Amino acid sequence: MIPRLHARAHSPREPLAEALGRPLSPNEGLTEYTVVAHWPGLDYYTPDDEQRTWTSVEWAEHLEDPYLEHPFAASPDDDRHAILHLDVRLHPDDRELTGPEWSETAHRFARAAGIEVPGAAEHGWRWIAVQGQPGRLDLIANLIHLDGTWRIPPADILRRLADEARRIEQDLNLIPVRTGTTQWSAARTVPTASAQLAGVLTQLADEQAGPLATVRGLVEHTAYRIARQPGVAGTDTAHRLELIARRLHAIQQDLDATAAHLAQPRTAAAPAAARRTTHRSP
Repeated sequence: MIPRLHARAHSPREPLAEALGRPLSPNEGLTEYTVVAHWPGLDYYTPDDEQRTWTSVEWAEHLEDPYLEHPFAASPDDDRHAILHLDVRLHPDDRELTGPEWSETAHRFARAAGIEVPGAAEHGWRWIAVQGQPGRLDLIANLIHLDGTWRIPPADILRRLADEARRIEQDLNLIPVRTGTTQWSAARTVPTASAQLAGVLTQLADEQAGPLATVRGLVEHTAYRIARQPGVAGTDTAHRLELIARRLHAIQQDLDATAAHLAQPRTAAAPAAARRTTHRSP
């Protein structure tokens, strides 16, 4: 089970479409078998299970509502990218999880990400969990609290998510990450310096404290400030900066994937069989 945290976004529509694997629709209702979990406070706002008939567009609008309710809420960096998107993927050989297991997994990751607080059902942050593709779960949240404050994810959110993934693997009897099949676990490994290089790449790709994250944050902040300036030139420049920020995020993802590849244990090659020599009689 591998959790992956995406860059914060302004709209939930693209993350939701990615989770579903298809465009949003104003006609297609998403059942409880697709939206497998949501923030507990939703039941206080939609009596009689109204949300059971919501379309994908309506779910996106539900996640956008905090923007309308709190038009001046902004992050510490003065941006409005409040949409947190986390996807979790199972090992290809894992068994198929049941609906309750997907729901439990979603709530546990929501608590690990700090967007669900036990004991505060009617107060919190809006989030939903979508199981729209085989072996994949997407959690999409708005970081603007019901009271208008901005939720800052824990500084160690990546470690929290990874630790929770390991616990869920154990509790649900799933294949642990980096182990694969029994044959792979039993294979001999070769010590290598790749692990050190993987650590360097992981630091570069870190979403919270990495240098690229800092640069991307500055670019996004500049784009937001320029977009507020009057004139078409400002809008065009802001759009170009947003594209640069997306490319930086893609680089972070590539570095992270490369680091994961380097960190995988290498199987030692079997020694070549001794060559038999033929002795000729004199």
